[in-house]
Amino acid sequence: MENHHFEVTMEQVDDYQFLIKFDQGSEFLMDEPSPLGTDKGPNAARVLSAAIGNCLSASLLFCLQKARVDTKVTKTVVKTEVIRNEKNRMRVGGSRVTINVEIDQQENSKNRINKCIELFEDFCIVTQSVRKGIEVGVEVIDQNGSKLYDSEQG
Repeated sequence: MENHHFEVTMEQVDDYQFLIKFDQGSEFLMDEPSPLGTDKGPNAARVLSAAIGNCLSASLLFCLQKARVDTKVTKTVVKTEVIRNEKNRMRVGGSRVTINVEIDQQENSKNRINKCIELFEDFCIVTQSVRKGIEVGVEVIDQNGSKLYDSEQG
């Protein structure tokens, strides 16, 4: 598969509320927790946790379906810890994902189930990217189009 790109845009609605728009047409509201925001939507750490859990759940489901194992993901829970680093800045410290599934565990499907259990994490693009640390370039441009900051230029 070739590399591809997608775009997500954010528009400030009010204070710390941003309307997130995806290039395929869906959208939702994000907000910071109180006292900074008003909790009208998830914040970035919660969306990251959801992305990890969704990616892992979909990856497991895809593998099991491809292996012709009758299955259903009934619930996925992602518990994420927010910590303070050595500079006292808040960071996502880690996440623990629990995927609950209903699997038809007939004797003839056990090998296929075990193979999926071995493989599914490696095919989750979000989890593997987060684990390895993904590159993020940042630039800030003012209303006149002047570049105020570019992380790649130091």
